[in-house]
Amino acid sequence: MKMTKVEQKTIPLNGDEAVAYAVKQCDVDVVAAYPITPQTIIVEKFSEYVANGEVDTEFVCVESEHTAMTCSITAAATGARTFTATASAGLALMHEMLGVASGSRMPIVMSVVNRALSAPLNIHCDHADSMAQRDLGWIQMYAENSQEAYDSIIQAFKIAENLEVQLPIMVGIDGFVLSHTLENVTVLPDETVKKFVGIRQIPHVMNHRGEIVPFKLDPEKPLTLGPVALQDYYFEHKRQQEEAMKKALKVIKQVHNEYAKQSGRSYGNALVEAYRLEDAEIVTVCIGSTAGTIKTVVDDLREKGIKAGLLRLRTFRPVPVEDIISNLSGKKAVAVMDRSSSFGGNGGPIFIEIRHALYDVSDSPKVVNYIYGLGGRDTRPIMIESIYKDLQNIAKTGQIENKIQFVGLRE
Repeated sequence: MKMTKVEQKTIPLNGDEAVAYAVKQCDVDVVAAYPITPQTIIVEKFSEYVANGEVDTEFVCVESEHTAMTCSITAAATGARTFTATASAGLALMHEMLGVASGSRMPIVMSVVNRALSAPLNIHCDHADSMAQRDLGWIQMYAENSQEAYDSIIQAFKIAENLEVQLPIMVGIDGFVLSHTLENVTVLPDETVKKFVGIRQIPHVMNHRGEIVPFKLDPEKPLTLGPVALQDYYFEHKRQQEEAMKKALKVIKQVHNEYAKQSGRSYGNALVEAYRLEDAEIVTVCIGSTAGTIKTVVDDLREKGIKAGLLRLRTFRPVPVEDIISNLSGKKAVAVMDRSSSFGGNGGPIFIEIRHALYDVSDSPKVVNYIYGLGGRDTRPIMIESIYKDLQNIAKTGQIENKIQFVGLRE
């Protein structure tokens, strides 16, 4: 289908407002959520849309995040397009139901405004909350700025509801760094977004009577969703989820490219964004808003003749292994930046994935890990410059002194 770029308008929005605005345009049937800092603005803003009659959405104020996810699963099971949002302890409270959502193949879209986990209590950004849920069968995407948050939420509905995927998606935005910071965000017309996401497609399955029926709760065409599956069928269910994750890699790209034709905006190849990587010798890898600061540092280093580059992972689940290999093979040294810690593990969660992906590559680079920015600690350009300086030394000597380091920390 041929598509052309449409006229858009630019309005000032913070990251939370950008998410709420995108959800407003996506013809969502049910929003069930419980407020928690720094996500609160999303549900406050959306509740205003409901109160003003700007959307035809059932807004369910629940008593906890566990119930928010339970309600979202139930709504999605009836065929409703469903959204929720949370952060930190709220996401942790959802833990039990996150696996139910993905295991039941419910295409729920959720914005996670990334925030540190207690204790000690901290309301600022790191990625410990969503990284703790990375193996529960949810697609995970991370935005660099509010514009990308808006664009990603719209794309997320179409990815999640694709008949080859049928998986829930969480879109991460950095708490306060994006959620409470005003930016110019260019938005598509309502009708364009509504047409882009379309009507939710429901897969068809065979019921207990041998009839082919829509995979949803419908008294006229009864189905059992979420039954017991012990040794005889549980394993097959999990294998199907893995296959859906693999198919999501292709669908994420397709949806991203289709969206780019109408909006004029794209983010790398949808899975990763390579910044000045073509001839780079030393490279950092990160997710989220820190990429913006790193790009500035890379530009400064390039002016000094230093061949620096950045690989930003836009999608962390599924892990874009082929893109990681193609972009990092042959580089001299790579620093993987993790804004969360895997206590007792052999490095942060992103580091483990990147190093594992490169293990069998013949021209694999030296790979080191930097834990940074926990609890919202500022990551200044000078800190990133120091990482590139370390990479220069590793590239020159071939020696790694400390495989896992902590940046901006009093020790």
